Amino acid sequence: MDHKQRYKKLRLLVSRANKERKKQAQKIDILCNDLIAAQRDFIKRLRTISFTANFYEAIIGTTDLNSLILTADKLIKNEICNANVAFFLCQAEDFELHLFESNQPITLEEQRLENCFNPELVDNICKLNKLCTLDDMFAMGLQGNLIGLNQISAFTIPLGQFGQSPGFILIYRSSADKLTAEQLKTIAAVTSGLSQAIASCQALCHSAD
Repeated sequence: MDHKQRYKKLRLLVSRANKERKKQAQKIDILCNDLIAAQRDFIKRLRTISFTANFYEAIIGTTDLNSLILTADKLIKNEICNANVAFFLCQAEDFELHLFESNQPITLEEQRLENCFNPELVDNICKLNKLCTLDDMFAMGLQGNLIGLNQISAFTIPLGQFGQSPGFILIYRSSADKLTAEQLKTIAAVTSGLSQAIASCQALCHSAD
């Protein structure tokens, strides 16, 4: 084998080695990205579990409806910064609105959001029994200042799991700081237990009457 043939063979071997290194580097990158994503998901799950455990620990044994919802309100606001929270509970042909003052200043448009809800809209949201966006609320009859409401990131989270929900939580804040899917998922993790606690408080109140 002459010098030229040896050189050509060497170049071929180097080229193959480089291609193999690139393939290995791509596989390592994919593996690292998968590990990072899995770690992030694990941390998110731990945060949700921690929030759920703290939430249930805080409300356990509470028998007064107003105290129960006040505690839930504080915990949700601690979890979602600058959020405004309102609790809507269905009644026979009306609804109860439980609203506590936020620690953060809110705009005039945001203050009017709860006033845009009427019994028909509340009933429609309860019957739908799923997370609703602002667009969903408009489709079901929400009326208000469109320009003002466009400046708000708002969702409702049902308090029930099956059939018609007994109520829902309205959470909203400025659209400049939109609510995230992860935040909504975290709050949704405690709604089943909160719903049962609300029903127990209501039952105790009715029995006392």
